[in-house]
Amino acid sequence: METAASLIETDRRHLIHPLHHAKDHEHPIVVVEGRGEMLTDIDGKTYIDGLSSLWNVNAGHGRKELADAAAAQMAKLAFASAYVGATNIPSIRLSEKLVKLAYPSSSAVYFTTAGAESNESAFKIARYYWKLRGKPNKVKVFSRLHAYHGVTMAAMSATGMAAYHKAFGPLVPNFLQAPPPYAYRWTGNEDPGIGAADALEKLILAEGADSVAAVIAEPVMGAGGVIVPPATYFPRLRELCDRHEVLLIADEVITGFGRTGRWFALGHWGVEPDVVTFAKGVTSAYLPLGGVIISRRVHQTMLEAPADQKFMHAATYSGHPACCAVGLSNVEIIERENLVERAAIMGRRLLAGLEGLADLPPVGDVRGLGMMCGVELVESKATKAPAVGLGGRVAREAMARGLIIRIRGGSANPAIGDTICVAPPLMTPTETIDRIPQILRESIVAAAK
Repeated sequence: METAASLIETDRRHLIHPLHHAKDHEHPIVVVEGRGEMLTDIDGKTYIDGLSSLWNVNAGHGRKELADAAAAQMAKLAFASAYVGATNIPSIRLSEKLVKLAYPSSSAVYFTTAGAESNESAFKIARYYWKLRGKPNKVKVFSRLHAYHGVTMAAMSATGMAAYHKAFGPLVPNFLQAPPPYAYRWTGNEDPGIGAADALEKLILAEGADSVAAVIAEPVMGAGGVIVPPATYFPRLRELCDRHEVLLIADEVITGFGRTGRWFALGHWGVEPDVVTFAKGVTSAYLPLGGVIISRRVHQTMLEAPADQKFMHAATYSGHPACCAVGLSNVEIIERENLVERAAIMGRRLLAGLEGLADLPPVGDVRGLGMMCGVELVESKATKAPAVGLGGRVAREAMARGLIIRIRGGSANPAIGDTICVAPPLMTPTETIDRIPQILRESIVAAAK
């Protein structure tokens, strides 16, 4: 029987990991099983999956129903091209379902296999739309500092974290960042939601609205440190996008499929986007699947395109029948078990528990929406001086106590403190929800020493 040591030795010889650096892989865990909100390593130790692995195992681990859906579809039709002129039943049914679950203006879906691919596709759709509308110079895409949209070339260029850029530049031209609606670190005198939206409008005006295709925004900024916008932000952003004829792309790769207590998150503020990108929770990570949901006006423009301007964008696995079959089954689980509503209720409980950590000296801010929370660490509550490096120690202490979390901010965004990101599966039992803040308290205290 292979041991953890022998497997890790082979891993180090042959496997390149995301965000790879040898020093960060000195003591990896070898995960062998998942059940509900728990993961088990090769030595039999169990851990609370405090981030749904990568914000994506929404329905929880070990769902036999999803494995069965994949097996049944693979046994019947594992794959067939869904390029124009052919189709398959799971992709048809899932697209119909997603349009109904998303925003009232939603009309059609283009399927991808991941969030970055979804965002790349959305950028091309935005440019395509404006070319069809006779405005070919509208090509620029605006995002926000601290945003994460993926690390393929255009998605990386939209990502507002310099750490992802420095080894891979130059960036793709025509991608620019504006300040985020980051209430804890907002330095202006105005409402941070209004101030951040107005700052983005100034950028549009400076560049010229006739050159801007789209604004892309996560409803809650995830990898940047769970930055929840003030309620004023997205209504203002929607209004200015309309005024300057700019498409609003909602990056719901993390926030979609119940994570914030709604199927899709802009509904919290009564706003509808022109384009939605999704991935992660659509299959609860059981198979790779993502996509782009477009509004009726974007869809209608696409349908009316002349033959010599057809949508020349493609991917081999778009509309993959097995992935779409799992997506359908996963959405049915989320509906049947009321996991969206549960995320709203249990998210409030989780946030309340985390807010109890505010008495600890290194805890500067606690924020969250639904089952998506962040605890920002500082060196000083008075000055809000960022704590960079403390988060890594907290993560190690938490893992030793059976909780897996993720730290964002600090090393990737030195202007902000290390932020403990917490986003367990939507089905996580109450007793586990209550245990997470307890473990974090112990871990922060131990790490601070």
